[in-house]
This record gives sequence, structure tokens and C-alpha cells, in this order.
Amino acid sequence: MEFSDTYKHSGPCTFSPDSRFLAVAVDSRLVIRDVVSLKVVQLYSCVDKISHVEWAPDSEYLLCAIHKRSMVQAWSVSQPDWTCKIDEGSAGITHARWSPDSRHILTTSEFQLRLTVWSLVSTACVHVPWPKHSSRGVSFTRDGKFVAIATRRDCKDYMNLLSCQGWEAMGTFAVDTSDLADLEWSPTDSTIAVWDSPLEYKVLVYSPDGRCLFKYSAYDNALGVKVVMWSPCGQFLGVGSYDQVVRALNHLTWKPVAEFSHPVGVKGPMTTVVFKEIEEAWQVDMHTLSFADSPSDNRRRVRYNVADLPVTVPSQKPPPDKPNPKQGIGLLAWSADGQYICTRNDNMPTALWIWDVSHLELAALLLQKDPIRSVAWDPIHPRIALCTGTSQLYMWTPAGACCVHIPLPQFVVSEIKWNPDGTSLVLKDKEAFCCTFVPVISEFDPDTEGDELK
Repeated sequence: MEFSDTYKHSGPCTFSPDSRFLAVAVDSRLVIRDVVSLKVVQLYSCVDKISHVEWAPDSEYLLCAIHKRSMVQAWSVSQPDWTCKIDEGSAGITHARWSPDSRHILTTSEFQLRLTVWSLVSTACVHVPWPKHSSRGVSFTRDGKFVAIATRRDCKDYMNLLSCQGWEAMGTFAVDTSDLADLEWSPTDSTIAVWDSPLEYKVLVYSPDGRCLFKYSAYDNALGVKVVMWSPCGQFLGVGSYDQVVRALNHLTWKPVAEFSHPVGVKGPMTTVVFKEIEEAWQVDMHTLSFADSPSDNRRRVRYNVADLPVTVPSQKPPPDKPNPKQGIGLLAWSADGQYICTRNDNMPTALWIWDVSHLELAALLLQKDPIRSVAWDPIHPRIALCTGTSQLYMWTPAGACCVHIPLPQFVVSEIKWNPDGTSLVLKDKEAFCCTFVPVISEFDPDTEGDELK
């Protein structure tokens, strides 16, 4: 693995969908860098500090949301002179996103008064009143033909379906939720999953014509759903909840085919590999030590040790008198091939659980010294990268796991993102970022990679 120099940022850093460029917000400037050389390709100046950056799906345009000014500015990579500015005036703007055709921008006004679809090719715009959320509650089909938007009026949740061709309304129907948390189209574009707020455990599956195909509730009278995500193939719907269990619902019967619990004591299966992070002093060979390699700095290295089952997972008990308890499944993510799920139980912040869906069992357990800050699956291969707010980058594949020391002074990783082609990662510190170029999966050897780079 190779690491670049550090560069300044003040917020979003995001790769283009075609994997060619990296957009970085630096106060009121938007810097576009080449992914391979990291040289500046374009530089744009916005009217104020950039809050949000998003590439258009075709990688030709990108938008900058400036929440302080309630404004959105859009730019073209190939046409530096082209620019677009969206200002809702007194209505304000709290969120902006692209449509799948890369020629429309959807903005949400303050207090969720309306959602507006702005065209980049004409002056026409379409308004959808009373969107339920600012950044959630909007989902496009994979083919980009339709969009589902959650709205609320008269104390009732509704789902609005629009055609992305002319943005005409295709239908509106009420959904059986008390306080809709979010919705998402299935990867097959055949159904829409809707789930309620944590106050009521309720997951519903609707057809595009408004029929409720299934209603699922695992238990009552307790905090419910925390995170929901479709598998890449659409065969399973993963549901993580406050009872510290992940349930995988089958897309045919809509019943759980697996329940993955997160106990404090892990006893099996025996095929589970437990990687425990340990810190130890460097072992220096005094016969080969040169004068420049003086061990007086007391350097220490971090590595994984394979622990024997059973193991005890460090756990924290949330205080009963405080709201939003740190408990339950706060992270759930599928691998690109849909074979694995990684999860984090929020009252076990130092443990990452990796489940093998094909065998319905725990494949690996990563026990870190510090709470896990960010986790990301490789978009192409079954490989995970994670960080814990230290100078280490951790990686896992089905072949093993490793700890990689980042050779940059005073650099700690708090957030990571993969390039869509799986060849590189952007690592973010508080005010700086760097890129690391990762070998392909066939060249990645966890048994040697960490020792080689420490």
C-alpha cells in the first residue's frame, strides 16, 4: 500500500462515480483533483463555506450545498465557465441531491415546506409539498425512471410516486406508519420498503400501486427499528434494531431467514475467527541496528492476534435516564457480492461483527482497542476497511485481517471512503486528508501486508 501526501479539507471529500476525480471542499473553494496523481484539475469558488458536495451520476456535474446561505451552486468539470445557482429565497434550502439523469437537482426547503425539482436544461421546476424529511424519505429506482417521496399532511404519512421523465405524479397513497423514518426501493425496482420511527417496531413492504404486501414486527412495547438496508441482489432485507439483533427478511415470504444476535460472550461457531488488536513494543535486532535507528523513541506497533473461543466482547450499559441510548445495531452494511454483512452494536463500540449470509453464521469478529469510527466495504471485492480515530488503518478479507500504520506525522483517521472502482481510499483527519492505493484482492496478503508497512 502506498500513501499520498496530506492535503487540506474543511468538509466533504467524495470520489466521482467514474472513479477519475476527487472533489474536496476547502472552506468556500471546491477543489477537483485527479485520483491517480492528485493534481488539481479544476478550482471553483462558492459564495460561502461548502456544507455538502455531491457528484452527478454521469460525473459531468457536481453540486455544492451552502446551508449558511440557503443556496446551491452547480459546476461542470469539462466546461469550467458553466455554472448554475439555485436560491429558494425566504424558503431556504436544507438539502440538495441529484436525479439519476444528472440534469435535475432536488432541493428541500426549511421546515420541510416543499421539495423542488430544478431542471438544468430549462427554467421549469416542479414542487412537491410537505416532504417528510430533509435528507431522508426520497428513493429512486435503479433504472432511474421513478422516485418515491415520503410526505406528511394532516398528521398522516403518505408516499408520492413521480415519473422522472416529466416529473408527473404517478400516484399518492397513505402508508401505515405512525412516524415514517425512511423508505427505499428494492434493487429489483419491484417493491418499496418503509419503516417506522424507533418508538414502534414496524417494517412494511409496498408495491408501486400502493398495496401493502407485508407488515413485519419482531416485538412490541420497546424501542424498535434502528437501521434497514437491502442486500445488493434484493433477495434480503436486513433490519437492525434496539434489541441488538439483525434480522434478514426473505423477499418471497418476508419472514426472517436468519437472526444474528450480538452476545457479550461469543462461544461459536468454531469456524469463527476472532481478531483482537494488541499493542506491543518493537523488537529491535541490536546487531543490525545503525546509529540512525536508535530505539530511544520507544516506538510501539499494533497488530492483530487471533484469539481463541470463547471470548468476551467489551460492552457498555447505556444510562436509563438519558434519551437516544447507545444501544442496538447502529451500523449494518452488505458486501458488494451480498455474501457478508458487517454490523456494529452501539453498546459494543469496539467490536465489528462480520456475518456469512450463505452459511448463516458469524465469519469473523474484530475486537479493536478504540471505538470504531468508520467502516466501508470495498465496492468491488469482499473487503472491509475501518478506522478508530488513530494512525492505523485496519482491513479484513475472508483470507484474514491486518493493521496498517499510516506513515504520516500527526495524522489520525476519523473517516474513510472507497473509490468506486475499489483501487484507492480517501482517509480523513480533522483538517487534512490523504489517499492510499490498495492492491487488488488477489495481491492482498493479510499475513504479510501489515508487517511490511508498519
